[in-house]
Amino acid sequence: MLTKEQVAQRIALEIQDGDYVNLGIGIPTLVANYIPATIHVTLQSENGLLGIGPFPFTGGADPDLINAGKQTITMLPGAALFDSAESFAMIRGGHIGLAILGAMEVSEKGDLANWKVPGKMVKGMGGAMDLAASPARIIVAMQHRDKAGRSKLVKQCSLPLTRRRCVQRIFTELAVLDIDPEGGFILREIAPGHTVEEVKAATDGMLIVSRDITVIAGLDDHRTN
Repeated sequence: MLTKEQVAQRIALEIQDGDYVNLGIGIPTLVANYIPATIHVTLQSENGLLGIGPFPFTGGADPDLINAGKQTITMLPGAALFDSAESFAMIRGGHIGLAILGAMEVSEKGDLANWKVPGKMVKGMGGAMDLAASPARIIVAMQHRDKAGRSKLVKQCSLPLTRRRCVQRIFTELAVLDIDPEGGFILREIAPGHTVEEVKAATDGMLIVSRDITVIAGLDDHRTN
């Protein structure tokens, strides 16, 4: 299966020159390490930072400089700091073109559940609600199964929803999948060494196998910036 770093590296290939991108907590934050040097991308964090760079190397971290997931980060030349009100004005105003979010569940219709597990303490919904409701393109990075081995790609979400029908593309350790407008997960790419049958077994929702399915290739764990 792909490592979390390899999933992040594959997601980085989705980003286009000139994009303004928000990286959610979890696997999405790793994407900052794999932005190709040949393109200019502006990464935003809802806690008030525009111009995030890759994670600092050991010994080079500033403990006061963190992303929304409380991980230490770097700032690129020209980066800006501001309050959360201005940050969410950017999101709600449609100035972020791509949001890469984590998820607990995604349904075959593109419904997203990523903010709360009933019975567990939650400090708040964070920025997920605003990002999911914004005009941004929403793609998700997640594990295909939970710790108990249950599929997280489901027919219908059992967890509280963040938003209905907002997810366009999903990246897991097994595959890259799109959401069919009529319902269903379209299998576009598959991790090396794995089979369509394995992805089907790991997917609770309807799986539609693309006619031009490819194997995810050219990935490693090395930072590209």
